[in-house]
Amino acid sequence: MAPERVLREMADLGLAATEFGPEGFLPDDPHQAADLLAAHGMKAVGGFVPVVLFDDSHDPLPQVERALAHFRAASATSLVLAAASGVDGYDARPVLDETQWDVLLANLDRIRDVAGEQGIEATLHPHVGTMVENAEEVDRVLTGCTIGLTLDTGHLLVGGADPVELARTATDRIRHTHLKDVRADVAERVRARELTYTRGVQEGLYVPLGQGDVDVATIVRTLEDSGYQGWYVMEQDTILDGEPRPGAGPAADVRAGLEFLTKVAS
Repeated sequence: MAPERVLREMADLGLAATEFGPEGFLPDDPHQAADLLAAHGMKAVGGFVPVVLFDDSHDPLPQVERALAHFRAASATSLVLAAASGVDGYDARPVLDETQWDVLLANLDRIRDVAGEQGIEATLHPHVGTMVENAEEVDRVLTGCTIGLTLDTGHLLVGGADPVELARTATDRIRHTHLKDVRADVAERVRARELTYTRGVQEGLYVPLGQGDVDVATIVRTLEDSGYQGWYVMEQDTILDGEPRPGAGPAADVRAGLEFLTKVAS
């Protein structure tokens, strides 16, 4: 959908800011992107940057530096990294050896330091189809390097991790949060490789907050009780069998999620 429509609907719902979204959604020029957001009363949070981190012949810093320059120009402060697999899409990924894991973890620390020097918080986003997807891999990041974590409630559950437990045990590492709700039955089929991730999304993997199997209320309350100061970013997929979910479109699902979060916060 056109960014003007999306941003208008977001502003009408009372949202205060947004990540940049997929490549090409907002103008490539960061000043133009910031101006477009400001025209709708919104500001830039930052954005999702998938980077190959495990290949010792590939330096990820030039790509990261370009993203950081874009973020600084728009006064955004959150760099959300994904450990890209090096293959297109999120339906397959290689298996890393120990040397590749060492490179990945070292690169995460390098990027954390470079971003921090520029006033931008870098976090690692566990994501289905990337090199950090499941509970074991998230634990390797938490124990093997110092970068903060993006707690993505949906991707963690789909990958087989427990987002509630992570909120409780890794609160000191959580610096950014993506709120998504998930149907556990579809997630199980994705984990079992009965469905690709892409097909799972098309079959209704993601639902409005409070209507799925993620205990979003406990996660938010746990973070708030811990003194969490980061963003909560709602990510609402509204695809069902290749078409938008029936009803008033994405805004209706986001409104339902906001009403749920309002009850959680009250």
